[in-house]
Amino acid sequence: MKLMLVEDNAELAHWIVNLLRAENFTVDCVADGEAADSVLMTQRYDVVLLDMRLPRMSGKDVLNRLRRRRDNVPVLMLTAHGSIDDKVACFSAGADDYVVKPFDARELVARIKALIRRQVGDKSGWLTCGDLHYVSDTREFRHNEEPLALRRREHAILEALMLQQGKTVSKHTLMERVYSLDDEPSADAIDIYIHRLRKHLAESSAQIMTLRGLGYILRAKDAPPREQSAISAV
Repeated sequence: MKLMLVEDNAELAHWIVNLLRAENFTVDCVADGEAADSVLMTQRYDVVLLDMRLPRMSGKDVLNRLRRRRDNVPVLMLTAHGSIDDKVACFSAGADDYVVKPFDARELVARIKALIRRQVGDKSGWLTCGDLHYVSDTREFRHNEEPLALRRREHAILEALMLQQGKTVSKHTLMERVYSLDDEPSADAIDIYIHRLRKHLAESSAQIMTLRGLGYILRAKDAPPREQSAISAV
């Protein structure tokens, strides 16, 4: 999952970014409203964390512009005041949730995961591919009742494939999910992460297939592919 944080307090932003990356999120961070508006016109995110009071353009104006473009990405507003007026302003502008500063790390992460659960739309809290399970509440992968020990970018790729299970996911899409604005994207590195994931799934009935020239697909070994193309498991 990829998040955007818009926060002008450098110390707070650094703390939130580290917190979310420890939770296996890919995070982009910008410090003013105009920069956020520009990035949001070209990048896709699963959740946006947006401070209400920002330099150059307020968080409310950023959100208004986002909704006028019919972008329905879930937005969690960060506000310094818990007044009724602030809450009403958040929801009137199209926010999905808000949290009042200072906030507890557990509360922030819980609210983000709740917004993500609404997107996934899986009421059971589990997604399954063969004997590989994805627990949407914790964003954890499990095989044979044991969690898979994945690095952050491996997790991001497997998560993207699981959420589009049975469908082709292009290498470009995986790069967008894995790399933040500060990273140097590498298509070759995606192949390395896929190779590592196949090792993790060696004993699983879930497999990652390569669709030459198109991308990758996650499916159970006994399930027929939905895509009509040349498919390779290597």
